[in-house]
Amino acid sequence: MKANRVTGAAAVLLSGVIVVACSSSPTPSATPSPTPSPVVEKKEPVLYTGKNCLSQMANAAARWQPDAMPVHMESNLNAESTGHDGKSSVWRAMFASASRGTNRTFTCSGSRLKEEAPIGVTVSSELASSPDMNRSMFQSMLLIVDSDKAYATAQENGGANLLKKDPQQPVIYSLDWDGKRKELVWGIMYGSSRSDSKGVGVVDATTGKFLRAGK
Repeated sequence: MKANRVTGAAAVLLSGVIVVACSSSPTPSATPSPTPSPVVEKKEPVLYTGKNCLSQMANAAARWQPDAMPVHMESNLNAESTGHDGKSSVWRAMFASASRGTNRTFTCSGSRLKEEAPIGVTVSSELASSPDMNRSMFQSMLLIVDSDKAYATAQENGGANLLKKDPQQPVIYSLDWDGKRKELVWGIMYGSSRSDSKGVGVVDATTGKFLRAGK
């Protein structure tokens, strides 16, 4: 009987161990939640007025040649800007050096497009200038009225009607020295080229006066 009691106690103890072992088995780990994909932030282009970009390009041109002066500047049309409000993500200007008899084209870009120049100011190779180029050079300080103001003036003198007909009508800006009238002028062209131009407004870039309209 004593041996049977021992055996029975051992059996109870053994069963207790089995119960404990079963109850202490590890619980299955929870499935980790998927890591969310990082949000790629879209970088917006920088839209410049002409005066802003001319200043940047003039500084770069002065490092090339101290006597470098602008000859012509124009805005560029692309998918980022239609040219409304006097702004564009890309402007280009030709600068000439009378002492070297050469010129270079500078590009001021705030564009994010692959096909455009990278952000900042870039410069082309040096080319020989034509004899007439020296007569077209002008002082950057003569540009007082910025392209956004010139746009507003053109709008008041017929441009608004053109945009009313076509709200997406592209607008191109050019800045040149008028040698005959001895004045720096903005040309505001409503169109993507001369061939499809709906109208051109000419504004004095120093005084802001509307000078004339054309085709």
